[in-house]
This record gives sequence, C-alpha cells and structure tokens, in this order.
Amino acid sequence: MARPVSYNINQKKLESDISMGTSPDGYPGEGFFAAKLSDVIGLARKNSIWPLPFATSCCGIEFMATMGSHYDLARFGSERVGFSPRQCDLLMVMGTIAKKMGPVVKQVYLQMAEPRWVIAVGACASSGGIFDTYSVLQGIDQVVPVDVYVPGCPPRPEAILDGFMKIQDLVGKESLRRRNSDEYNNLMKSYGIQ
Repeated sequence: MARPVSYNINQKKLESDISMGTSPDGYPGEGFFAAKLSDVIGLARKNSIWPLPFATSCCGIEFMATMGSHYDLARFGSERVGFSPRQCDLLMVMGTIAKKMGPVVKQVYLQMAEPRWVIAVGACASSGGIFDTYSVLQGIDQVVPVDVYVPGCPPRPEAILDGFMKIQDLVGKESLRRRNSDEYNNLMKSYGIQ
C-alpha cells in the first residue's frame, strides 16, 4: 500500500511570494499621485539601464551566461545591450585590460552621454587580478571612475547580477544635481576629464 505524499506541506499564499515594484514616496489621491520629480526620474533610470559590455577574457564568457535565458539580465530592465557608447549609460568592463587598452576604455567612457556609470567585473578589471605585470592595468579605476566592483575570478553570474542591482540602487537614489556638484567635478578633473 502506497502512502499519500503531500508535496506542499507549508501552504503559502501566492501574493506573499510575489514582490511588487515599489512606487516612489508621494501623496496618493483619487485619480492622481504626486511625487518628487527626482524620485520619478530615478525610478525610470534604474529600470531602463542600457549596458555597454567591454569584455576581453573569461569574465566576458560569464557575462554571456548572465545574459542567457537561465539568469536573464533582461529581467532587471536592461533588455537592450548596446555596442554604441553614445546610446548606453552603463559601462561594464570585464576581463584583463592591458595598459595599451586604457586610453580606449577612457575614450569609450567619454563618448557615453551623462549620466553614466561604470561597473568593474572580475578581479582583472578591479585590481589586475593574477597579472601583476608591466603590461596589465592594475584596475580600471586608474583611467575611469568606477561605481561598483564585482569580485571573482571569474565571478559567477549571480555575482554579476548582484553588482547590477547595486548599480540600480545607486542610480535610483542619485540626486539630479549630483553631476553639477563640486565633488563630482573634482573627481572628473582627477581623471583628466573636463
């Protein structure tokens, strides 16, 4: 005699398992919702990031896995991966960057429209990795400012997704006037960017 098997021992409501997107702080009313413009723009920016992959080594293969159907970076609002710097706002540098490639990374960064963000994926892009040699750039933060570092050699797709979500948090909370601040202008001048 077969015993009955219950697969769902802990019954939960489906509504508690699904997390909905949060609206910005504001004042709801009948037929309207009033919110700060900066919160609405931050919400729109964070959910429509267009990444520009700059991949050279094994981290590029991990990024391909992240874009694939199993992990699917498109779920986070970046369906369109662009290969034109003028249309993208997130530079994802992945893999070993030689010193000869440093000016190219900087040129790609400068061609991107403001506001722009940078994520360094993997040990090589973050710190040179195992390649402590004369020809390898010891971190891309020597040529462009980096917003988020993703550790790993190579990092798993989950780590890349976590780094991307950190960028989304940064983008959503960034002030509209941050790019006009003296602190930001001094940061750009320290990289030789006017």
